[in-house]
Amino acid sequence: MLNDFTGADKVYIACGYTDLRRGIDGLAAIVQQQFQLDPFTNTLFLFCGRQRDRIKALYWEGDGFLLLYKRLESGSFQWPRSEAEQAEAVWKLL
Repeated sequence: MLNDFTGADKVYIACGYTDLRRGIDGLAAIVQQQFQLDPFTNTLFLFCGRQRDRIKALYWEGDGFLLLYKRLESGSFQWPRSEAEQAEAVWKLL
């Protein structure tokens, strides 16, 4: 599902490490407090753990949150650890 998620208007990537032991409420709190964004919008929020082999996605469906979790069996995600790395990755894509 994460390969082709077209339901969201926007996608935000949380740079750096996120404690993936957090559930829906904990991730929604990060979105509100740390990023000053509203988790109750048509937005997909992506979080990655320290080992970069797992990600969680948080999405509001209008009547409740959807929490997606993906763990790679081998390899790791190329995840930006800072806003500078994120800007560099976007520049390379362009």
